[in-house]
Amino acid sequence: MKWHKINLPAEYGLSSLKVEGKKLCLIYEEAKLQVTSSKCPHAGADLSQGWCENGKLVCPYHRHQFDVETGKGDPGQGNYIRTYPTKFKNGNWYIGISSPWWKMF
Repeated sequence: MKWHKINLPAEYGLSSLKVEGKKLCLIYEEAKLQVTSSKCPHAGADLSQGWCENGKLVCPYHRHQFDVETGKGDPGQGNYIRTYPTKFKNGNWYIGISSPWWKMF
């Protein structure tokens, strides 16, 4: 896994960021950072344009909801989003992104 240093937005909320060709959704609330994929698996909406409610990331188009820690969609949705690990070290935030197995050789 490769760790990427990022700059957080000045205010809490949702924003998007591109790292290693991946568009990510940053969820920065109450001094906690969580990162997910940015594309809704249902209709392809940009999740960074949605909002958070009760620990769920809500899609701005069809209101599909995803747990911000696990990425699991609500019961009945049958879908999920990818989540990425984060860490705070030496005053900086980092996002962990795994390299595909075929790039390791």
